[in-house]
Amino acid sequence: MKGITEKSLAFLAGLSLSCALSIPARTDTQSTAPAADDTLSLAVCPIVYPLDRSPSDRGFHYLFYGNGFFINREGYLLTAAHVLSQLTDGEPYIVLRLPMAPPRFLKATVVAIDQEHDVALLRATPNPFEGKYQVRFLPLAVERPPRAEAVLSAALRPSRLKDPHTFDAFVEDRPAGHVVEYEFSQLDKGHPDTELLLFSHDVLLGDSGAPVISAQSHAVVGLVEGRWLRPAAASIAMTAMQSHNGVGAAIPIHYAIPLLQQRGVTWHAVQANDKNAASAQASHIPVPLSLVAAPYPTQVLQGGEVILQAEVDHHGLLTATQVVQGKPPFVDNVLSAVNTWSFKPASAGGEVPNPHIAIVIQFASPTASADGTKSRYYDPPHPDTAERPAFPLVTIEPNTSATSNAEASVILATGIDSRGVVGGIRVVNDPEFLAPSVIEAIRNWQFSPGKCAGLNCDSEMIIVVIPRQFAIPAETHPKTSTHSPKL
Repeated sequence: MKGITEKSLAFLAGLSLSCALSIPARTDTQSTAPAADDTLSLAVCPIVYPLDRSPSDRGFHYLFYGNGFFINREGYLLTAAHVLSQLTDGEPYIVLRLPMAPPRFLKATVVAIDQEHDVALLRATPNPFEGKYQVRFLPLAVERPPRAEAVLSAALRPSRLKDPHTFDAFVEDRPAGHVVEYEFSQLDKGHPDTELLLFSHDVLLGDSGAPVISAQSHAVVGLVEGRWLRPAAASIAMTAMQSHNGVGAAIPIHYAIPLLQQRGVTWHAVQANDKNAASAQASHIPVPLSLVAAPYPTQVLQGGEVILQAEVDHHGLLTATQVVQGKPPFVDNVLSAVNTWSFKPASAGGEVPNPHIAIVIQFASPTASADGTKSRYYDPPHPDTAERPAFPLVTIEPNTSATSNAEASVILATGIDSRGVVGGIRVVNDPEFLAPSVIEAIRNWQFSPGKCAGLNCDSEMIIVVIPRQFAIPAETHPKTSTHSPKL
């Protein structure tokens, strides 16, 4: 495991100058970089509500709700949606620093909210990057950190939490830990399951919405969600006890990217580590940016498979999604997951087409044989269909018995040519190095090629394999809130 060192913090100080890649493609830098200890605190800002218009000897009085962080020079910032829910009818504000002057309130307009996955996009008005405010932005990570990778969070809280004023100093909470696990959980009753990043540090009151940064990529991998009160596996509880810390929960940054793409908001990544985005610059196919697997339904005893067809629009989001094969409860979980997927759109001749893609999500049987010989057969597509992606005719379930994690899903992207032959297979996610056995199985699948204007053509396919060898029984995995209260 790579720890958070002084060298890592020094690199973080230069984030503003290393964020040369953005999605959509755009170059944006900042003129100066602050000292290492100030980098994160200048990108993070408290979210508050002013209580009076006349200052006292301690400045202006306000209510404190949580944290947000800037993602670009246009003044856009991200936070957890539940931070804003406490404002009821009020508008959120942020507190920003000025050189040689008292801190000042700035209005933060709500641009978009994803309540189901607890993410909100705001914009500070006027733009603080065009003024004299001491602010910086942070890049976002396309690739999620694996288990055991070191992470660092940063949050600001007023020194007098129950009676804060603008002249009061802020206390910075900067816990360092590591990724413990990923787990799907229902954040609120009636909402679909959301994937959570669990990290080995307790969360304090007011930390919600703060960024969680990878020590490897030096980019934001999640937003602090709250304190994890319900460890779902003994290993999580044991890890927390060994580290003498609690376990915090974060919303993966994956769920924020679709909001940004829908609104055409530029975001930035560290160029050296953003392989998917870099390869997408001159691509004529949609390139996966941020995909997450679906949760394995706890109530099922056997595996299943869901096949979808969809298009990737000019924002890089899935549209016109149709279920080709699949049954409840697998379909419900799959549709909820793919609605959050994002891609770098394909481009050709300056125009962005809406290419058809196929999505195959295979829920591996809990009792799959060691040689991975379980096969499924499908009827060929209707011959009169003029436009569609390639579809599988025969699938073989791979051997995933090596996994120790019930949610260690493998996600692959591949091309199927006009003969129905698998082309190059690209690994999007492989947390437990199961991809070789999955790729070996896929090489033996059979496909019906895609159709373009009635003729066979090349097409793209996303394949997800979700193991279930060590799934937690439903009676020990209640669907309740993961944190109480939200922090």
